Amino acid sequence: MTRAVAQDAILRHWREAVPDDRLAHLVKDATRAFVRALQMRLLEHSVSFGHWAFLRVLWVRDGITQRELSEEAGVMEPTTHAALNAMEKLGYVERRRREGDRRNVHVHLTAAGRRLKSRLVPVAVEVNDAAVRGVAPEDIAAARRVLLAVIENLAVDDAAGARKLPSTREWGRRRAPAARARRRVVTSGS
Repeated sequence: MTRAVAQDAILRHWREAVPDDRLAHLVKDATRAFVRALQMRLLEHSVSFGHWAFLRVLWVRDGITQRELSEEAGVMEPTTHAALNAMEKLGYVERRRREGDRRNVHVHLTAAGRRLKSRLVPVAVEVNDAAVRGVAPEDIAAARRVLLAVIENLAVDDAAGARKLPSTREWGRRRAPAARARRRVVTSGS
């Protein structure tokens, strides 16, 4: 299936098959399109999409701890650790411990990491411009207000719910008894 055919199928899905589907699904497809557009452009600069989130945070708050970087980028600490290993090898960041603080590792951009900002931010702007091409400024403003309200409402809901996402290891432990039970049913029914 060509990319154009796939794009037409997605658009037809939203316009004809499920024109009133949940906002979450529409946001997910929009996010997927944004990510793909940015990934393709970042590759032209030999930067992985995975490094983009960390670079964006560090351009604003250089020298934060590895844990803070994970939280601000919205990824798990093992993912951050692996990405920082690669980014260190590429010469974008360096990790240092501060005197008197043996526990925390602080992440600092190198000169090369700082220079990426002037090349990559225009790429992100280009993606955003492409995404809103032909959309009226008042509609863009309304979309921003709605999405910010959605983000705020879900943050309030999250805080009120006292739910916590389990780690991958904990999730596996929780799911193991159910998986064993399903296997028993399948094998005993054969």
